[in-house]
Amino acid sequence: MTPPKHPPPRHLRERPSFLLSQLGFHSDQRFGALLAPLGVTARQFGILRLLAHTAGRSQQQLAEELGIHRNVMVGVIDDLEQRGLVERRRYPTDRRAHAIHLTDAARDLLPRVEGALDACDDELLAALDPADRTTLLTLLQRLADGAGLVPGIHPGYDAIGSEEP
Repeated sequence: MTPPKHPPPRHLRERPSFLLSQLGFHSDQRFGALLAPLGVTARQFGILRLLAHTAGRSQQQLAEELGIHRNVMVGVIDDLEQRGLVERRRYPTDRRAHAIHLTDAARDLLPRVEGALDACDDELLAALDPADRTTLLTLLQRLADGAGLVPGIHPGYDAIGSEEP
């Protein structure tokens, strides 16, 4: 008796999850390479960008919003402070807490990093015309929303303590 035949496995190029993972890894590597000369990582950029829109948050608030353990957040803020990109100020309503603020150096750096992100987007989407780019963005946003991802917050922040500066 012959064993039942199973259909041949689909090629990975036909699997959206593989392609998204492949492109995500490629994009992460490329963005990291574009950021390296600026002396900041993608995750540090994300924190700086969040602070640019929500200055004065406590370390605890930042940790909760980004899903980073509070002890790890202390180290991240220490690093950004040593680089002259953020400063701690006493939190107005709690003397035990610190409000985190961007420095002028960070405000000068952010447009350069945004430019690197624009370059990364342009490279990644070079094969698409403007209409396809818009369609892709809309579909990716729907997928992210459907997965319950928080807009603007990368789910990889929880691994932030494991990256090299």
